[in-house]
Amino acid sequence: MKLDIHGIRFRLWLVFTFLAVGITLFIGALQTGLISPYYRNSKIRAVQTIADSIQKDLLGKHTTREGISSALRQTVNNNACVVILNEKGKIIYEADSIGAGCVFREPMSSAVHEIIYHENGSTPLSAENREYSVNLTNARTGQEMIIYGRQIRQNLGNYYMYVNSPLEPVDSVVQFFTRQYGLYTVIAVITASLAGLGLARTLSDPIVRMRKEAQKLAAADYSADFDGGTFSETKLLASTLNNANTKLSKIEEMRRDLIANVSHDIRTPLTDIRAYAEMIRDISGDNPEKREKHLDVIIRETEYMNRLVNDMSELSKMQSGNETLHFENIDLSELIRDVVDMDQKLAEDAGVAIHTDVPDHLTVFADELKITQVVANYLSNAIKYTPEGKNVYVKAWTLPDEETVRIEVADEGEGISAEEIPYIWDRYQKSSRSFSRKMTSTGLGLNIVKAIADLHHASYGVSSKEGEGSTFWFELKETHEA
Repeated sequence: MKLDIHGIRFRLWLVFTFLAVGITLFIGALQTGLISPYYRNSKIRAVQTIADSIQKDLLGKHTTREGISSALRQTVNNNACVVILNEKGKIIYEADSIGAGCVFREPMSSAVHEIIYHENGSTPLSAENREYSVNLTNARTGQEMIIYGRQIRQNLGNYYMYVNSPLEPVDSVVQFFTRQYGLYTVIAVITASLAGLGLARTLSDPIVRMRKEAQKLAAADYSADFDGGTFSETKLLASTLNNANTKLSKIEEMRRDLIANVSHDIRTPLTDIRAYAEMIRDISGDNPEKREKHLDVIIRETEYMNRLVNDMSELSKMQSGNETLHFENIDLSELIRDVVDMDQKLAEDAGVAIHTDVPDHLTVFADELKITQVVANYLSNAIKYTPEGKNVYVKAWTLPDEETVRIEVADEGEGISAEEIPYIWDRYQKSSRSFSRKMTSTGLGLNIVKAIADLHHASYGVSSKEGEGSTFWFELKETHEA
């Protein structure tokens, strides 16, 4: 695969690698810089501990043979040499485990001689300064050494204890540490690189797969399936894209259905218009009665096509947000009665009885023309799907909150299955109650109701069971007249 230096995989790997290198180098430099003073301080503390033990064993109130042996063991075990002088400068105890490396062995260097015998006015140990430590180089071995001195007041006398111990070559220790740390750095960088590469691949692979699926979706291939991998964010992105894919697939299906239904809906009246026009030309042109009948058919089909175009144009305008509503206080009760009166003949022709249950006055704040369309669409649908000899009920009342008015139109038709209910508000949705040209309907009524409800920020819905009829409802905010 081609390396993409701007991609997530490369950049995440680069970040992990540089982070590993930076951290290890920082820690290595810090350790290297601190190892020398840390080692020296540790050595001084160790020498002080030796001095404490020897002082306890040799200069205590009850010095024994076992104490002397213990002091000697302390000296040997810690690779040191010790001398203890009384206040007259006479050596009263000495022990050596480092042989020629001990700076207290004769011939003693002038610097050491001055320190332990206080020559030339040198008094490093005094009543004010009871401890003393100095680093110097052994003239015989060239090795760096530490000399620690302590003044001890005990057993009615003053004593001076000096402990000499070699310092390990710090440079060699640092060099060894550096080599080891270099190896650790390589291991850390390789591990971080592999971990970064693995994490980058885990993160980028789902994105690469989703990009390929998105290309399929862009080509209108709705079989695309988005897999978000293991991260919550990419899973959420994949879920969103899958949801969008489902909706786009549904929209594409609706678009095809819309084109097919509109094409069919226009073709049928056009066919009728042409057929009856040809009949007038060839057959009924000289027969006024037949000609009038044929012209009525042409006019009716033309009116239907005009309603279809108007409904589609109005729906498109409302859904695009370009529709301007004219809100005012309207009497909903009067509006319902007017719509029922207009559809009374339609109901009589269908053999359906309309029953109304509305108060004398019911004021709402809405667009009168649009609400008229809602009631008219609900009522015409109810009449259309109610068998002959059955009833349609129109009700309106104020809900208990005293702020909301509910309108219901119920029929005694065949009902709607639970699976179809969520989709009946779509354009030309195919179902047992789908669009038909029965009673000159354009099939866009419920979609128009949905658009009007959205513009009014109103609630709407339907409750239905197959074989028991349906109840369509719509709710508006009530406005009381002053």
